Amino acid sequence: MRLAVVAERWESAPMKVQRLESTDGFVVFDLTDADAADGVVRLAPKVLVDGATWLARSMTYRFALFELRRGGASAGINAREGRDQAIAAAVAELAPSVAAGSLVLDPGKGVPPDALDPWREVDPRPAAVVADQARWVALSAVAGVGAVAGEIDGRRVAIEGFDGAGPALAAALVEQGARIVAVATAEGCVERPEGFAADELAAAWQAEGPGLVGVLGASPSTPAAVLGVDADVLFVGSKAGVVDHGAAAAVSAAVVVPSGPVPVTAKALAVLQRAGTLVLPDFLTTAGPSLAAWAAPASVDDDARRAVVVEAVTAVGGELRGGADGPLLAACHRAEAFLATWQDTLPFGRPLA
Repeated sequence: MRLAVVAERWESAPMKVQRLESTDGFVVFDLTDADAADGVVRLAPKVLVDGATWLARSMTYRFALFELRRGGASAGINAREGRDQAIAAAVAELAPSVAAGSLVLDPGKGVPPDALDPWREVDPRPAAVVADQARWVALSAVAGVGAVAGEIDGRRVAIEGFDGAGPALAAALVEQGARIVAVATAEGCVERPEGFAADELAAAWQAEGPGLVGVLGASPSTPAAVLGVDADVLFVGSKAGVVDHGAAAAVSAAVVVPSGPVPVTAKALAVLQRAGTLVLPDFLTTAGPSLAAWAAPASVDDDARRAVVVEAVTAVGGELRGGADGPLLAACHRAEAFLATWQDTLPFGRPLA
């Protein structure tokens, strides 16, 4: 179904915001009548509903892209002090929804990984998927590049927002023959034209965290410098909207690949498209954990689950190649066409910051 047809007969759907009673927080549900919703929970002094909406929207489009009938969700906990208590209260309040299988949330920024342990006994997903999400994201990200933009073997890669998930992405890239020529953390950017070894990056992150740029390079530049690095492929994902229209003008890579949700703004997409840059959809490249959890049979082993993820991303990514609108908008069209088969209304706004 073409988007024009969908737009003519659909009205935009209001999202549902559930306010928590036990603490200052909320959960955004993107599709109000979906039986189940997945997303993340974040904590900060002030988590904005608007930002949470875009994270939930990315999840909705992720499921729709792969024809899975689930919706997106995103939770926020507002706390400057007493953070542990605020998280514990939210976990207890949402436990019935988690136990019922209607809500699946993973820890986002500000939430320690073990804070959601009380939910794990009733989590319907395989433990191997829950425990190592970074590995599954890396798998889908690398497969997405190959499907949409061609093999990554021999290509020069720059990674923006290198964090705790960075070592898994670096390992997946090097395994497929890529050369990582630059990485940027919150503390700066370091370049090496001959490339970084994956184990070197992993060890530096383990020892120094974001400060790895000072260990791996004598004089690291600012984090934003990674956007203009002479590379073939640029991975971005430190935060939503990190590539705005101003940042987009500095991008020199031919392919931009999200490693996190909605890193590209709508205006930036227009700038990059005019420059001939391919922008992959984040709801394709970060889909690995969801596909591993919901598209693969529960009883299969890890290798079979990996094969399911790669095959799904490769098949869908191949359909997005060569379209006049580019792969991101082509992915939106595909997701919206599936949503039309089971939703009466279309969520308002696409997953672009």
